[in-house]
Amino acid sequence: MSPFFSDPILALESSCDETSAAVVVGTEIRSNVVSSQVDLHKQWGGVVPEAAARAHVEAILPVIEDALAEAQITLNDIRAVAVTNRPGLIGALSVGVSAAKALAYSLKVPLLGVHHLEGHLLSTLAGRDGLPFPHIGLIVSGGHTELVEVTGYGEYRIVGQTRDDAAGEAFDKGARVLGLGYPGGKAIQEAGAAGNPKRYKLPQGLSGVATIDFSFSGLKTAVLRLAQSEGDNISVPDAAASLQETIVSVLVERAIRASQSLNSKALTLVGGVAANRLLRDRLAAACEQEGVEFITPPIDLCTDNAAMIGLAASVRLARGERDSMDLDCYATADL
Repeated sequence: MSPFFSDPILALESSCDETSAAVVVGTEIRSNVVSSQVDLHKQWGGVVPEAAARAHVEAILPVIEDALAEAQITLNDIRAVAVTNRPGLIGALSVGVSAAKALAYSLKVPLLGVHHLEGHLLSTLAGRDGLPFPHIGLIVSGGHTELVEVTGYGEYRIVGQTRDDAAGEAFDKGARVLGLGYPGGKAIQEAGAAGNPKRYKLPQGLSGVATIDFSFSGLKTAVLRLAQSEGDNISVPDAAASLQETIVSVLVERAIRASQSLNSKALTLVGGVAANRLLRDRLAAACEQEGVEFITPPIDLCTDNAAMIGLAASVRLARGERDSMDLDCYATADL
């Protein structure tokens, strides 16, 4: 029996500031439509929960319609509905969950709630027959920085994590201090492309100890103090390159250490920060040197999207997992 659900799944994602709908069959992504709120939240320099929820309400039906059209199917062809229901912004999550319940009820098909981080971990399934086990998954985003030992589908153990702030938050706050705008990860990458990554020495949290945990709060403070001390003399490209170099080097070092200690067959890189080109290249080179397979999804599957929720649901639906119409939303939830 196939480990994947063989019929069309309509998946929804609305955990933060992206409204997305996708159609997934097995591990094939038939469509993946994302309505971004970046321009909306740029004026505030970060996500405003109430504004995000209102934007989801406006976008949810159009993205569903576009996803069905792109997949060249109708609602009557859908055989299951999956939706992110944890963790995330409660108001944002509730829009997707309410839509999913209504669709599942009217279509008389199974409903399934999916953990957002499992969606990221299994985004690597796109177009593949399966994943090697055990492997280490590095989840890096604005709200998460974790190393996860994956011993099977649905079998996850967090082995390393940030003790304070996420790597994505360090990118965002660093970009704000340097006047580069929002979202920070892309802005830092672009500004640092012409910079000298060795110009400014920035702290690598928890350096000097054999750990697979992370700490980025000190780095954020160091960038602020650098900007204050240098004033108008600061080289923004060099500062951006130095910040990116510091974050990437720490992520690669800890991920490889985890892979070595747990005899991992592969290392996967997922989450919004996985779109960073330097991080992708450095991890790929490090894995090749270690003789470990490196797996990362296409860049359009790194940021929040419904296709990854559909891929995670494909595994769980094939095992007979279902949720009732009492499905709830949770701001925080263990993986």
